[in-house]
Formats: sequence, C-alpha cells, structure tokens
Amino acid sequence: MRIIGGRLRGLRLNPAKNLPVRPTTDLAKEALFNILQNKIEFEDIRVLDLFSGTGNISMEFASRGAAQVISVDRSIQCVHYLKDTARQHGLTNIKTFKDDVFKYLQLETDQYDLIFADPPYDMNQIPEIPKIVFEKNLLSPGGLLIVEHQSMQNLSNHPAFSEQRKYGHSSFSFFNN
Repeated sequence: MRIIGGRLRGLRLNPAKNLPVRPTTDLAKEALFNILQNKIEFEDIRVLDLFSGTGNISMEFASRGAAQVISVDRSIQCVHYLKDTARQHGLTNIKTFKDDVFKYLQLETDQYDLIFADPPYDMNQIPEIPKIVFEKNLLSPGGLLIVEHQSMQNLSNHPAFSEQRKYGHSSFSFFNN
C-alpha cells in the first residue's frame, strides 16, 4: 500500500497485520484517482472518509492538498494508526473520529465536497449510505459521493447515481449532487 500522488507520493504504508480492514488495492485506488483527477480540483476541498480503516484514502487526499479530511472508523486501532501516521508525515489536514459511521452520519451537519465510503463488503446497510448522505444534504453543491462495494452489488437505483466503475471484485459507484 502506497501513496500514489501529491507531496507524499511513493510513501509506503505498513499498517499492522491485525487491523480489521480490507484496504482498497493500489490498482483500484490508482484508477479511482485517475478518474477524480479529471472531475475535481483536489486543493482546498473538504473530504469525509467513511469506514476509513488504515486511512489509505484519507492520506491520498491529504497528500494532494485537500483542505480538510475527516476520517471515521469504529476501530480504535485504525484510528490510532491513521492519527499516528498523519502526525508522523505532517498531515495536519486529517482529523480522525472513532465512531460507528451510521451514528456519525445521523449527527453530522457539515457539507463536504467529496464523501468516500468503503464499508465492509458484507454490510447489509451499504445502500443506506447514499440515502442518508442525500437526505441529510451532506454534499456541497456539485459534490460527489463515492461508495466502494462488491462488483456484484448494484446501487444504481438511487436518483443521484451517475456511474459504476468495476475493478475485479471491487466497484466504485458515483453519486452527484
């Protein structure tokens, strides 16, 4: 696992093997950021990273100049790993929260330019994520929600759905505000 762009490009991340995560592969992450590079300006955006795990995606956005990255995960080990790694590399634009993502979303009132969610693939509530994000108006005008999920899952029935990109067993579904 490595940072593929920005000021920390090439940095290898070595999280403990016992973290309860399934990180986005470098191949899928590189494809995602190639897509995003043509859709958004990374500098000065506000990002919400849900189910942040190792913080791989959070650090990628922070490395590329995001003004603020809020990272939420229920695992205290993941939160500590991300917080320590961000501090070690001077990523002061990352703020971490240990919380259940669905409880966090119910209380959240801020808007974000981009929300990225990478829930456990076996989670039944994955289709609830876009529903909650749009009901609570958590995206800024022109904002983007990206949900990573198993390729066999279909999230296209949400009215804000725009496209799905498949990378092996993983897919990214995009939703526009």
